[in-house]
Amino acid sequence: MWALRGGLVGPEADDGQPVWLGLLGAFRLLSNGQPVSVRAGGKTEALLAYLGNATRQGVPRDLLLRGLWPDSEVALASNALNNLVHALRRLLSEALGGAPPVLHSAGYYRLNQEAGVTVDVVLFKALAAESAWHARVGDGSAAAEVAERAVRLYRGDLSLGTSAYAIFERDRLRAICLGLLMRLADASFERGDFEACASYALRLLAHDPCREDAHRLVMRCHVRCGERAQALRHYDTVRAVLRAEFDAQPEPATTALYERVRLAPGSV
Repeated sequence: MWALRGGLVGPEADDGQPVWLGLLGAFRLLSNGQPVSVRAGGKTEALLAYLGNATRQGVPRDLLLRGLWPDSEVALASNALNNLVHALRRLLSEALGGAPPVLHSAGYYRLNQEAGVTVDVVLFKALAAESAWHARVGDGSAAAEVAERAVRLYRGDLSLGTSAYAIFERDRLRAICLGLLMRLADASFERGDFEACASYALRLLAHDPCREDAHRLVMRCHVRCGERAQALRHYDTVRAVLRAEFDAQPEPATTALYERVRLAPGSV
């Protein structure tokens, strides 16, 4: 039986960055590799979460004021925002060579990525898009290599509050990561590394236990490793999970694979 290779949590990817903002999993803010003390659940953390998930244009001032100080007068909220931005500059500008970590222009606020503020969400999205591009042009090896780098960044679900946008974005990023794990599992199977394939598939299933395409890969890996009985038992696991979650039966493709494993394992 295979051991999981670390869930969705990968090694740190923040080495060498002047300022690193981590929003995937537990909130992390580092300056030249050293943790910066920020009160958990406080306004500074909330501001950085807003800015870290923004488009390149940034976040409108009005949205920040409503989101961070919904019950305050505009003048008081504006003063509080200015104070937060100045406090961040005191904390982080030295690591950025004196540059401000937050830029304000035309009513929008954004992180100063040009000066060296790196956000794990932004990097994760870029790597996922690069992996997808390599896959589209038929370069499976490069697609898998970049997918592995993206998965290593995904230390956990997005930490961004409980708004409708936060829930949507959290689910979207999780789906992207699970898709990358499936790409890695498929690539591993194609090159005959069945242990790695099963490991990636099981990591995916730990977060989405009803993904039957991943279950089928696990069954096929068992067969390729000479573990036919384990493949048959895994089908029982699929049935139990689907029954418990949705009171449903496996897809025809999963049942058909089970029959092939039972009757003609050499064809799997």
